[in-house]
Order: sequence, then C-alpha cells, then structure tokens
Amino acid sequence: MLPVPMIVLFILILYLLSAIKILNEYERGVIFRLGRVLPKPKGPGFILVFQPIDRMVRVSLRIETLDVPPQDIVTRDNVTVKVNAVVFFRVVDPQKAVLEVSNYLYATSQLAQTTLRSILGEVELDELLSQREKLNMRLQSVLDQDTDPWGVKVVKVEVKQVDLPDTMVRAIARQAEAERERRAKIIHAEGEYAAAEKLAMAASVIQKEPVAIQLRYLQTLIEIGSEKNTTVVFPLPIDIISGVKSALEARKD
Repeated sequence: MLPVPMIVLFILILYLLSAIKILNEYERGVIFRLGRVLPKPKGPGFILVFQPIDRMVRVSLRIETLDVPPQDIVTRDNVTVKVNAVVFFRVVDPQKAVLEVSNYLYATSQLAQTTLRSILGEVELDELLSQREKLNMRLQSVLDQDTDPWGVKVVKVEVKQVDLPDTMVRAIARQAEAERERRAKIIHAEGEYAAAEKLAMAASVIQKEPVAIQLRYLQTLIEIGSEKNTTVVFPLPIDIISGVKSALEARKD
C-alpha cells in the first residue's frame, strides 16, 4: 500500500493537471474567483483555473452571424411586408459580455428583431425597396449603440429579403409597365421632333434649289425599280398642281 505522502502528492498532481486550461487564439476566459471577477480576462494559451475556487467562462472574439427571422412590418404608407435580415457582430469586451447581460447572443437577437421592426416601420415601401444600403447603415448604427454597454460591436447589418403581398406585386408591375410606356412615348416624341427639324432643314434647301425635288423623284424611282415588283409609278411634278391651282384661282377672279 502506498504511503500517505505519495497519495497526497498524486492527488495534488491530478488537481494541478485538472487546473490546466488551453484557450485558443480567438478565445478569452473570464475568471470568477470566489464569486469575484478578476480584473482582466485570461488567454489565449495556457492558463490555470483552480476549481472550485475559480470558475471560468469562455468567450469567443470571432464574428458571430445572427439570422433574424422574418418580421411582419407595416410601413409608413400602410403596406404589410415580411422582412428578414442578417447581423454580423463580435465581442470586444469579454467582461461586459458576461457581467452586463445573461446571454448576449439571445439579447442581441431579440434587440435586432425589435430594431428591425421599429426602423423599417418608419419608412415607406419605395424607400425600403430602393434605399437598402441607407437602411442597413441606420440599422447597424442603432444596434451598435444599444449593444455597446454589453461589450458587443455590431459590424454589419444586411436586409436579406422583402416579401410583398401578391396585390402589391401586381400593383408594382403595373406601375413599372406604365413607367416603361411613358419613357417609350417620350423617346418617340423626341424622335418625331428631331425628324421634323431635319425635314424643315431639307425643305429649306429644296426651296432654294427647286431642281432638287426632281432629283429626289428620280432617286425614288431608282429605289422602287431596284425591287422586282409590278408596281408602275407615274411621277407627277408638284409644279403642275401649282399651275393648275393658280389657273383656277385666276378664272374665279
């Protein structure tokens, strides 16, 4: 049978081995000694935790990804939509993350849901659909300010998806179609205006050189004759019509 000193030494060695803890590079250990937190968290690497005097809480410093479930939101123009988002955050102060809140992951999740509903409920649907980046920055700023006392830094917030009612989808489709039609009419009108300007310039040139209209007649006949068809074209000079009109007016007088 082993002597008592050897047994005590063996127990002491086992105790020291059980007190050895290894923390990864991205981990910190918040140590409570007799219920009192130590001034600074320990880690990374090799540390000693003497239980039951000490109690350690591991805290990861890596960026956490939080998926915010779809939230029913009523926009400022009274449109009901479902919006979900994703929040990226990390712990910057392990002691605050342990002391100031019981579960910083759950608390950040609940805060993200309420903030998403309150912020997006203040904007109109068009702003929600078109100014996504601006709203993301606003959400990130509000969440970062609210989680700062917990030692949590919100890095980024992204609105992932906006689900619209079927009636609103049809209304937006009709609006887009009307907008396309309006643009088409404007482009067509601008083309007509440009064509009218060119025609006015051509008429001015022809008025200065009347022979140009005869050349245009001949050019038109060449274009028609180049096609294999049975169309017969008899060019009628405009001067003949003008002469007949002048003769009729003189006869009336």
